[in-house]
Amino acid sequence: MKMKRKKITIKKIDDKTARQVTFSKRRKGLFKKAEELSVLCDAEVGLIVFSSTGKLFDYCSTSMKDTITRYNAQDHGINKLNTPSQELQLEASNRIKLDKEIADRTQQLKQMKGDDIEALNLNELQLLEKTLHIGFNRVIETKEKRIMSEISDLQKMETVLKEENKLLKHKVRNKVEVRQMISMMSKTRCPSLIDSKIGIQEERVSLDSISCASDPLFEDDYSDTSLKLGLPFSNRRC
Repeated sequence: MKMKRKKITIKKIDDKTARQVTFSKRRKGLFKKAEELSVLCDAEVGLIVFSSTGKLFDYCSTSMKDTITRYNAQDHGINKLNTPSQELQLEASNRIKLDKEIADRTQQLKQMKGDDIEALNLNELQLLEKTLHIGFNRVIETKEKRIMSEISDLQKMETVLKEENKLLKHKVRNKVEVRQMISMMSKTRCPSLIDSKIGIQEERVSLDSISCASDPLFEDDYSDTSLKLGLPFSNRRC
């Protein structure tokens, strides 16, 4: 049989230690319930608790600062149906800030171009002059860096072209030297080749003549021819 839980009288606990223990337990339970409410119902919950000693304890499902701002923006004296939502109020506020910033930037740009500066006082004119001077120095610095970079690139390209030109000259020089060597070799070798060819032809002619003279057939033909030629002359004499 379950025993019924004894009801506690809701009043201030006189004992300081018991009061502190009860505060700690109830505070944790309260924060747990607030967290469950936020998760289950997708609600924005903010909870602030000060102890009897002035110590602060708080819990917020999103941002405590945003929650307090949203709470302060609500008008509790007007019907909620006639009150614009927090999102619309924030959107309108952001739009006003953005429009003001755009207008300020546009006016500043005009003043940097030299327009609408009549209404500026001496301090504002000096500030504008300082801003333009800083911008001018940055432009010059950036321009010098760009020029130096281009000069460096051109110098690198010049070095590469010089190396390529040097290689081409070396190749051309080698080709010329090879051609000269071939020409000299052809000039020194041609006379010997011609003399050798002539000598070979003469040797062939001499050998042919010797072989024909020593050949018995050649001798017979020559003797027969002479006899045949001699008989007609002897007949004519007779």
